[in-house]
Amino acid sequence: MTHSHEHSGAHDHGAHGSSRRRLLVVICIVLGVFVLEIVGALLSGSLALLADAGHLVSDLVGLIVALVAATIAARPATDRQTFGFQRVEVFGALVNSLILIGVAVSVAIGAALRFGGHPEVHSGWMLGVAVVGLIGNVTGLLVLRGGAKSSINMRGAYLEVLGDAFGSLATIAAAIVILTTGFAWADAIASIVIAVLIVPRAYSLLREVVRVLSESAPASTDVAEIREHLLGTDGVVAVHDVHVWAITSGAPVFSAHVVVQPQVFAQGRAGALLDELGGCLNHHFDVAHSTFRLEPAEHAAHEGDTHR
Repeated sequence: MTHSHEHSGAHDHGAHGSSRRRLLVVICIVLGVFVLEIVGALLSGSLALLADAGHLVSDLVGLIVALVAATIAARPATDRQTFGFQRVEVFGALVNSLILIGVAVSVAIGAALRFGGHPEVHSGWMLGVAVVGLIGNVTGLLVLRGGAKSSINMRGAYLEVLGDAFGSLATIAAAIVILTTGFAWADAIASIVIAVLIVPRAYSLLREVVRVLSESAPASTDVAEIREHLLGTDGVVAVHDVHVWAITSGAPVFSAHVVVQPQVFAQGRAGALLDELGGCLNHHFDVAHSTFRLEPAEHAAHEGDTHR
């Protein structure tokens, strides 16, 4: 006997619609800043601006991937895709993380090569463009912030724009150093700082992607605590074959076999118990999709030694 609770389709559709709108706005902002930084890099000779512009290219690709993923994820479930298409968001985040790593490597190589020469940098142009870029980054962060907590796909987009903001700050600092001291290598140093800032964000995102794709229990989920809660429900004797995983970030799924007292079936209380178990998970652990198999003790004894 099974029972499940699911997020409403209207809620999912609304959430994905909001994500798409946010992403479209930020794509326009990032595209504008990208054009500005390319022009600024050509006028100033700044590698830091060019590196940040290269990072923006990765952002544009990543944001477009995120937009496509959010659009596909909004499609309803089918007989083939029984959980729907939400996991597409995870693949979008995977692409984003790999792009971030590639940009970090290319920027670091470019900065190392520049140390061998005598770069000429026009710090005034560099500073002005970097300040405008920072304003664009902060605006993008404000737009994406609302969706970053609930979606791994949106979190990837948010982290990319956050990296751009730090990159703009590093470029501004380098421009000020060059303007005040004439130390032109500050531009290459800022480029390396930008590359270093990218790596931890890429690693964090990639680690979360691996956790979802490997169907590990979400980091915030304590399986032992869930089992104890279920065992405290009246009529429950044992809980085994417990599985907790996530379709995508913020969408945990739970299943378990629950051994119950004989009177639960005799008194027709199975339906009420299923509602109670599902409500327990939804209320205490924010697991909205749960499936339980109720079974008498004599049946559980026939299932071998695989109980967990």
